[in-house]
Amino acid sequence: MKTASDRAEREAVELVMCLRQRGVVKAFGAAHNVPKRDYALAELRLNNIEAEKLLAPTESTIKGIRDNFTRLLGVAYVAGLYFLHPTFAQGAGVAAFAAFCATYDQIAFGGGVSALALDTVAQSTSKEYVTRLRRHEAAHFLTAYLIGILPKGYTLSSMDAFKTYGAFNIQAGCAFCDGEFQREVQKGKITSTSLGRFACVAMAGICMEYILFGFAEGGLSDVQQLDGLLRALAFTQKKSDSEVRWAVLNTTSLLRRHLGLTEKLADYMARGASVGECVALIEKEVETAEFV
Repeated sequence: MKTASDRAEREAVELVMCLRQRGVVKAFGAAHNVPKRDYALAELRLNNIEAEKLLAPTESTIKGIRDNFTRLLGVAYVAGLYFLHPTFAQGAGVAAFAAFCATYDQIAFGGGVSALALDTVAQSTSKEYVTRLRRHEAAHFLTAYLIGILPKGYTLSSMDAFKTYGAFNIQAGCAFCDGEFQREVQKGKITSTSLGRFACVAMAGICMEYILFGFAEGGLSDVQQLDGLLRALAFTQKKSDSEVRWAVLNTTSLLRRHLGLTEKLADYMARGASVGECVALIEKEVETAEFV
């Protein structure tokens, strides 16, 4: 059953396609892709891509904050036992309550409450984390638009996502008008074109971080989501590796050509620009580019 949101998405995509046919919109779906075939790791290295640094996001900032917070709680608990002299039952009760809260968060919200807290701390204490995240999401947005998937919204923090969607288990990220792809997934019949687009968008944030910093920190959920889809499609490991390597090469090449645009788009998104304003920026910048 189609909802009002589904109809609105379809109408938005149809409008953009119509504008593209009339020549009003030129950048949407205009990306030049590398030939889709099997690429060896050596071929990626020839294109200055070290897959091992790109496909294993470290999540180091969040992990560091989590480890420090865990140590702080441990110190606070021990200090409380030393200075307050609680009974055994009181001490055990505090520990049990903390364990219950952590478990409840995992079960009810998929770890969303702790993720929101960690992201909020990281946003407040690490400028590099903020820079990475903004460029990461700008890359998702830009790649999707250039390969023909229309963005419909974005958030740049877990707090923004919570305010927008009212749910703890939704992380910062971009949302797309991808109803057609979702219908293909439900039917279990995904075209090569649709899968390629999905893979490129999934890898875009990681590829952007690799281009800027030499390795990827965020994007573990992107890798897991793509891996889950390929496993659901019963792809062999060889076939999955081939799809991922092509997506990495294609997306990295695309983002390298539009590095300046990605930076501008990230700044637009940081200022809270609307999707329409972001699209207008892409169209304006790509219009003067020699090669999309």
